[in-house]
Amino acid sequence: MRTERRLTGVSVGVLLAWLFAAPVAAQNPTAANTGTSGQEPVGTKEPLRVRVNLVNVLFTVTDKKNRMVLDLTKDDFHVLEDNNPQNIRFFSRETNLPLRIGVLIDTSNSIRERLHFEQEAAIDFLQETLRPGKDSAFVVAFDVEPQLLQDYTDEVDKLAQATRNLQAGGGTALYDAIFFACKQKLLFFPPPEPYLRRVLIIISDGLDNQSEHSREEAIAMAQRAEVTIFAISTNRSGLTERGDKVLRRMAEETGGRAFFPFEARDLEANFQEISRELRSQYSLGYVSTNDKMDGTFRTISVEPLEKNLRVRAKNGYFAPNP
Repeated sequence: MRTERRLTGVSVGVLLAWLFAAPVAAQNPTAANTGTSGQEPVGTKEPLRVRVNLVNVLFTVTDKKNRMVLDLTKDDFHVLEDNNPQNIRFFSRETNLPLRIGVLIDTSNSIRERLHFEQEAAIDFLQETLRPGKDSAFVVAFDVEPQLLQDYTDEVDKLAQATRNLQAGGGTALYDAIFFACKQKLLFFPPPEPYLRRVLIIISDGLDNQSEHSREEAIAMAQRAEVTIFAISTNRSGLTERGDKVLRRMAEETGGRAFFPFEARDLEANFQEISRELRSQYSLGYVSTNDKMDGTFRTISVEPLEKNLRVRAKNGYFAPNP
């Protein structure tokens, strides 16, 4: 029987939680053997099933100097879904969730000169972040199409070898790479237990010129897979380019963050910030007041009561289908 305590262990995502009432036979083991032939035995009635739309949200809180704030409680927040107040049922600090990380590296001609620095920074990040036996990651390279170089593993040596073997060349199919990684490697149904923190690290200039999927389709698939995107721009012009705006939007829509290092050596600091943030988040859960199972997108707003604080969280979720 799933109890309320059981549900508090689930983190992030839109879940269809089924609460099962124990059958009579569980209370009286001998009852099931007392029925006569041709009759339904006592105690074999279908259990009562109640469908609950449990919405969980992982989020990060920072102050106005962008320092993480780690000592808050559920009473410090309001939650709105489609502008309707929601009652926070579950709240916790999330520092130990298992991680599933996809590293997407742009290998198009536009990043050729910076590829080596990006490879080494990504490897250092994986070495620092992955915990053997608990976390795992995969590596995808993309130019005109995405290519899975290393499937899920917790062995950093395998991930490092795949990353170092990258060769630059071709166009940029960023949206296809995101769609592929989210749908094929990060979309789990039914949701896994314990919940897996799903993250995409994208290293790219954000300038797509080859994808079959649109930007909106890529973002929607990331939202369906409950993926948080952290993007690191390879633009070194010092100006805000069109691709930078794309990367920022993808990160903001999924509760992540975009980084714009001016020098290649700044990449290491960016990766360290991502690793630290993955271990310094909050999780809240609420049962949506909208009980329709219509597959629509619903907006979420997590609002701190303290005006000087800022929350980074996904901006919504897709309701379950009937």
